[in-house]
Amino acid sequence: MADTGSRSVLLRLVALLAVLGLFAAACEDADFADEPDDDDPIEDDVEDDVEDDPDADPDEEPDEDDDLEEVRLEDAPISDPPEIECGVTPEDVEEQTINFGIGLAATSPQGLSVEFFGDYLEECTDGQLTVELFPDSQIGDDLEMMDGLQTGTLEMTFPSTSPAVEIVPELGVFDLPFLMPDAETADEVLDSEIGDELLDEFEGTGIKALEWAENGYRQVTNSVGPIEEPADLEGLNLRVMENPIHVDTWETLGADPTSMAFGEVFSALEQGVIDGQENPWSTNVTSNFWEVNEYGSETRHVYTPFIMMMADDFYNDFPEDVQQLIDEAAEETKFYQRTISREMDEWSREQFEDLGPEVNVLDEDQLNEFAEAAEPVYDEWRSEIGEDVVDDVLEMTQN
Repeated sequence: MADTGSRSVLLRLVALLAVLGLFAAACEDADFADEPDDDDPIEDDVEDDVEDDPDADPDEEPDEDDDLEEVRLEDAPISDPPEIECGVTPEDVEEQTINFGIGLAATSPQGLSVEFFGDYLEECTDGQLTVELFPDSQIGDDLEMMDGLQTGTLEMTFPSTSPAVEIVPELGVFDLPFLMPDAETADEVLDSEIGDELLDEFEGTGIKALEWAENGYRQVTNSVGPIEEPADLEGLNLRVMENPIHVDTWETLGADPTSMAFGEVFSALEQGVIDGQENPWSTNVTSNFWEVNEYGSETRHVYTPFIMMMADDFYNDFPEDVQQLIDEAAEETKFYQRTISREMDEWSREQFEDLGPEVNVLDEDQLNEFAEAAEPVYDEWRSEIGEDVVDDVLEMTQN
């Protein structure tokens, strides 16, 4: 079995160097001194305002909106993890630390589900298997972490399907617009034989695809107006993922899509370089897009899954009973992650609206109008994704 302890130390060093590199780059920015520190507590700003204003009433209650200016995912009312019931209890398990890199925060549904996965393995192996989490893209982006699985420098990761299309093109089916009418239908597709076959496509790539989970529906925020019909997108300069199917979708709907790194989006919105962007509600809230966009529209234009992955060689080095436990833990993690993802999504939408922007939710007729307008995208990408997989998924989602 590979020496995961030394790799853990190396990964922590890589993560530290990445943070230092980002800080150094920020210091070179000519406008750095003029930018507010997003980490400063809101309360400090309120106190400074009172001290600077001699006419301020020290007993005046702060505006209720001030209490909403720091949205933390850990404040979301989500379900506790389920009780762990070990179906498999391997004996004589070699002590191992599994390094698990993810792109989101430790307090996100993705991060919390990795914590549950680690607890599951630890409980069922008497502490012999443990998981060390590296959140916030400390090790790299999704593609870099998947490469780590293939090269043996990382044991596990949890990417969305969009970047994974570079390894399994058939996963592009999940980038098609307005494919999943609701989350329950998405579950049916992913937990079906079709979903199993898509996970099996990773065989021979150096990656063991263990289970599906949920990234969720993407929603539009912008500073122009509510999105209620395709005509509202005409000429809207919208930041989208660097994904050709997503770009084609927005061009087909009449928008002016722009691809850029996620870290540049807030300043681009603030400076008026772009009109809007699209992400799940939790991202829209925690990235403070409510500060720079006046409108939020629940368009549900794309449903994106996550895939829990392990390095194939690492998985195959375990005895069969440990592999069975890993599979069991991954399946239980899938169910827990979906539950808290949906709870947090609903809470995040409410938070976004409470923070000031106008929010509208598209009804079934409006969604159908958008879906009809986006049909040419299916014709354009059907053959490249794979006609059989597109037709099989459509058969399930349209019935």
